[in-house]
Amino acid sequence: MYKFLIRPILFLLDAETAHHFSFKAVKVLSRLGFGPLFRKLFGFNDPRLEREVFGLKFKNPVGLAAGFDKDAILYNELSNFGFGFVEIGTLTPKPQAGNPKKRLFRLLEDQAIINRMGFNNKGVFEAAEQLKKKHRVLIGGNIGKNKLTPNDKAIKDYLICFEALFEHVDYFVVNVSSPNTPGLRELQDKEPLTALLKKLNKQNAKMAKKLQLKERPILLKIAPDLSDDQLLDIVDIVKNTKIAGVIATNTTIDRKGLKSHLIQTEEKGGLSGRPLTGRSTEVIRFLSEKSGKAFPIIGVGGIHTPEDALEKLEAGADLVQLYTGFVYEGPSLIKKINKAILAQKS
Repeated sequence: MYKFLIRPILFLLDAETAHHFSFKAVKVLSRLGFGPLFRKLFGFNDPRLEREVFGLKFKNPVGLAAGFDKDAILYNELSNFGFGFVEIGTLTPKPQAGNPKKRLFRLLEDQAIINRMGFNNKGVFEAAEQLKKKHRVLIGGNIGKNKLTPNDKAIKDYLICFEALFEHVDYFVVNVSSPNTPGLRELQDKEPLTALLKKLNKQNAKMAKKLQLKERPILLKIAPDLSDDQLLDIVDIVKNTKIAGVIATNTTIDRKGLKSHLIQTEEKGGLSGRPLTGRSTEVIRFLSEKSGKAFPIIGVGGIHTPEDALEKLEAGADLVQLYTGFVYEGPSLIKKINKAILAQKS
C-alpha cells in the first residue's frame, strides 16, 4: 500500500515538505487512536529477536536513525511501526534553523537522498522537555555542535548536550561526521576526537554519580569517506577511550556511479540510500575484523531490503538502523527485516 499509493503522493511534494507532512500525519493519526492498528500491521515481536548490546536490552535489532525525529517529538508514535530503538537529533545546545532551503533532494533513479539540512533543531533543552514523556522504546541521543561554535570550543557544546539529555536517553551518539556543518569532520582527527571522547567519559561518570544512575553508553558516528588508515585510528580511539561502540556510517560526499540527473547529483550535502549500501558494509566489516570484534557496531547506510540488513549483520554489525530505506520502502521494511533475521536462525 505504501509503495503503490502513499509514496507516489508524497513524492509529488518537495522532499522536506513531504517529510513534515508525513510527520504531522503520523502524529494526528496516533492521536486519533491508530497506534494499535499500526502496531498490529507493522509490529513483530519475538523473544528470539532480543539483543543485549552495550548493556541495553533491545526488543529487536532494527532502529530508526537520527535525522527523522530531530526534536524528540514523535519517538513513541514511531515505535508503533516496530522499531527496536529510535535515535533522536542531531541536537545542538542552541536552536538553529539549519542551512537555507532547498536542502533536501530525492534521487529517484538511485533510490537515494541528498541532504544539507545543517543540524536544524529547536535546541537540546526543548528536546529534553519532550523526552520527559514515558518512553515505549529505547532512545538514543545524537549530539553535535552549533554551526557558529569554533572547533576549539566544540567540546563545550557536546558537554552541554550530554548533561541536558543524560537523564532522558538510553545511549549517546557523538556526531562529528556530518558533512553539512563546516569544519565538523575535522573533529574526526585522532587528537581532537580523543580529547572530546575522554571529556565525555569524565562527564558520564560525574553525571552517573551525581544522579545515582548508570553511566550511558557513548557511541561514535563516523563517515563512510574515511580511509583505511583513518579507520584504523578510529579502532585505536575506541579502544583507548573505552567508549561503547561505533555507528557506521553517516552520509557520504562521494558521487561516483550515480544515475540521476547531473543537476541533482551536484547538489552539495550528504548522500544516503542505495548508493551507500556497499561502502557502509565495507566499513562495518573493516572495523569488525581489524578490531577483533572488540566493540559493538550499529550498521546504517543503504538498507532497502532484508538482505541489505542481513549483510550488515554478517559483516559485524550488532544492530542496524534505517532512514532513507524507510522513506523509499515504508514501515513494512522493519517487519520484513525482523522476519528475515528469524528465518536465518531457523
